Amino acid sequence: MRMYMIATRFPQSLVISLSLFLSATTLAAELFPKPVEIEPDVAFWLRVYTEIDTSKGYIHDAYNVEVVYETLKLTGQRKADRKLISAAKDRYASILQQLINDRDQLTTEEQRILALWGSNVSNARLQKASSDMRFQRGQSDRFKEGLKRSGEWHEHIEKVMIKNNLPPELALLPHVESSFNPEAYSSAGAAGIWQFTRSTGRRYMHIDYVVDQRMDPFAATIAAAQLLKHNYQLTGTWPLAITAYNHGAAGVRRASKQLGTNDIGSISRNYRGRNFGFASRNFYLSFLAAMEASKHPELYFGPLKVTSPIDYAEVTLPDYLLLESFSRAFNVDSDILKEHNRSLLDPVWQGKKRIPQGYTMRIPCASMVGSASELLASIPTEQRFAEQTPDLFH
Repeated sequence: MRMYMIATRFPQSLVISLSLFLSATTLAAELFPKPVEIEPDVAFWLRVYTEIDTSKGYIHDAYNVEVVYETLKLTGQRKADRKLISAAKDRYASILQQLINDRDQLTTEEQRILALWGSNVSNARLQKASSDMRFQRGQSDRFKEGLKRSGEWHEHIEKVMIKNNLPPELALLPHVESSFNPEAYSSAGAAGIWQFTRSTGRRYMHIDYVVDQRMDPFAATIAAAQLLKHNYQLTGTWPLAITAYNHGAAGVRRASKQLGTNDIGSISRNYRGRNFGFASRNFYLSFLAAMEASKHPELYFGPLKVTSPIDYAEVTLPDYLLLESFSRAFNVDSDILKEHNRSLLDPVWQGKKRIPQGYTMRIPCASMVGSASELLASIPTEQRFAEQTPDLFH
């Protein structure tokens, strides 16, 4: 029986496309490495993003996230959930203490917990584990909604990254920060899809009591690109630059200097800086998980209907204008304007302050009839102002 090698001629365009894909994939792997020692951590975050929603969470070890003691079902009541989580931690701490004292004649549950650590685990490690438990809420519902929302801005974000000579994969970082929720606020005061704090945001954006560009996905993306580029220039690698987005470049450089390495696996495993907590330690790892979930969304979430980018008319104001004057001239409801001009704050929408001179209003083209320049020119002179509405003091 003869066997023949059949030569197949592929279209040149297909060969080029395949070559570009493989090159891009290889480059991404080089820029965003996944050392063997952090693979379990990335797998943990992939579970968080794709397996359980916000009604459940994992009781797990803070330093060895492979050790997941339980998937806890929450009640939806904050006070009751705190008690539920606390009771679960106490229960597993008690089991760990029992294993430290005696590993003979174990109950089925004690055997299960010991198996999570391995039979050779030291008593010292179990003692540490008894105080290292934490609760991680699931994110699959938020991540899925974030994938849907991201379509509105993803194309813009990628273009901004490329324009700044940055890897386009950085466009996925808002999945980790905010699930692409433009209204997101953290307990630390970070805001918008890129979760800038007010102090960091002011280095790159306009933030005052009338305008907060952190809330504008377009403006905040430009700021994020500048910050990420700055971090990379200071740290020299993308794993460290991304970690610095959460922890600060000075703190990451301190970690690198103390351990004598730029290796993210070593830093995430071994650095114990005072402010280098669980979030900072896991920030790059969760980014890698978000990359994986974003690359293959149908694998984890099934078919998704992703929001399309919006075609905008952009109008830069030559004067200070009241919202009412602008809305009337363009015949666009203020609620629509508010949805697409998120950096304008409540004083503008409440009519207490004017839209600032030089501000660029975004109007969905589908909502606007006529030429933007002509509509702007139709606003009467007496409704145009050279200054902001003054503050009233009593």
